[in-house]
Amino acid sequence: MAKLLRANAHHGAIPKFKRNLLLREFIASAGCTAQTMSRAALDYNVFGESYFYKHCNAFGQVLELEHLMAINMRVKVDGGFMMLLPDNKELEFDQDEIVHIMDYDVEQNIYGIPDYLGGVQSALLNEAATLFRRRYYSNGAHAGYIFYTNDPDLSEADEQELQAQISGSKGVGNFRSMFVNIPGGNENAIKIIPIGDFQAKDELEKVKNITRNDIIAAWRMNPALAGIIPENSGGFGDIEKIDRVYTSNEIRPICQLFDQANEVLREDRRFSWREPPTTDQSTANTSN
Repeated sequence: MAKLLRANAHHGAIPKFKRNLLLREFIASAGCTAQTMSRAALDYNVFGESYFYKHCNAFGQVLELEHLMAINMRVKVDGGFMMLLPDNKELEFDQDEIVHIMDYDVEQNIYGIPDYLGGVQSALLNEAATLFRRRYYSNGAHAGYIFYTNDPDLSEADEQELQAQISGSKGVGNFRSMFVNIPGGNENAIKIIPIGDFQAKDELEKVKNITRNDIIAAWRMNPALAGIIPENSGGFGDIEKIDRVYTSNEIRPICQLFDQANEVLREDRRFSWREPPTTDQSTANTSN
């Protein structure tokens, strides 16, 4: 899942954007800093779960939460948790030392599962289409034609020169033009027979657009917030209203899940969330 973030531009950017929206709602405290919540929120978006270690005082009161990297955390069969360390070492935690925030999965109740799993194949196809285009040009294979000539006025030296020019069209500088002049030649003296029309057969744009739409649907991300250029002149509508609705429907429910970690903190060390704007405030902002 971590490596998949580098497969596609949208799939890599959306979890961080959702993390940023959550941080906008977050009000830090001595018990949980903005950096701690930032890391935990990104883990939640990518892995469907995040982990906090409780730092307690002598009275057992939790004074601070420390983020633990979800990629290294494991749930033990006999209870508790374990963190994988370098050099095949392990660090064990008791059940009551860790706060485990997870997105419930209907098939098991051990680890969290992210929502975007249904779009993984689209992300990989999007990556494959991009890599194909890169390798196609890097290989210089896009000459893709047969250069046919049938003219008695073309000398053997000219044929060899044409052959050298065509062979040199691969690699760096492969978009050079070539001028051919055959004195006395007819209109069919030279024919270009395409055998690999890249634009017609690859359909890169169609593949990229379809897979992109699958990815943002898997993330439940509004296109206006996903950095997509609208194809119609009207655009996506009021971006502020879209932002408010998306934050209300998608981000604040995640904030409620993180309140599970807030409840273990001593009351004076708890963090809080920004109050959602009222209808009057939203209307005033839109008018301004």
